[in-house]
Amino acid sequence: DVLGYERPTQLRGERARLVGLVLPELQNPIFPAFAEVIGGALAQQGLTPVLCTQTKGGVSEADYVELLLQQQVSGVVFAGGLFAQADAPHDHYRLLAERNIPVVLINASIENLDFPCIACDDAVAVEQSWRHLASLGHERIGLVLGPSDHIPSRRKLAAAREAARAAGAELPEEFVERAMFSLEGGQAAATRLLDRGITGII
Repeated sequence: DVLGYERPTQLRGERARLVGLVLPELQNPIFPAFAEVIGGALAQQGLTPVLCTQTKGGVSEADYVELLLQQQVSGVVFAGGLFAQADAPHDHYRLLAERNIPVVLINASIENLDFPCIACDDAVAVEQSWRHLASLGHERIGLVLGPSDHIPSRRKLAAAREAARAAGAELPEEFVERAMFSLEGGQAAATRLLDRGITGII
């Protein structure tokens, strides 16, 4: 105190002004865009973002949560994580809730996680896309989705089926393809749909 040194956060008994920003990857350009906007907003509030990017066969989301808790973070923002997958492990989210760490989820989450969630309206997005393609004269509209336990993909599928019914048709199973979220996955899924005579893809 006499020399003016800061006490380490752990000894002060208060949280550091750090906020974890947990992303699944940086290959998909949406995640660096999220990091830029969220990081800038945090900095304006006097908080320092700590970027945590998962790597294949490397540090997992749960590992990052453990590291962030050790650093006494003030909060955590997850963008596109395991919270969107119904069959994924979710214990690390409960750990944050038990410690009363503020958490925000970007993109749709599973229902039993009681955190604030910011997401686009998947149903409206698909409905608008469907109407647009239909107005251009497309009748064989295909859908490319993520894995079957991915909650936003489930919402999109339900909305597409509803849009097809509203147009007086059904959405055949062979018009729906699933892929991992990568350029290669999307290309393979689109190719399969095109081979089946699809003329428009959402």
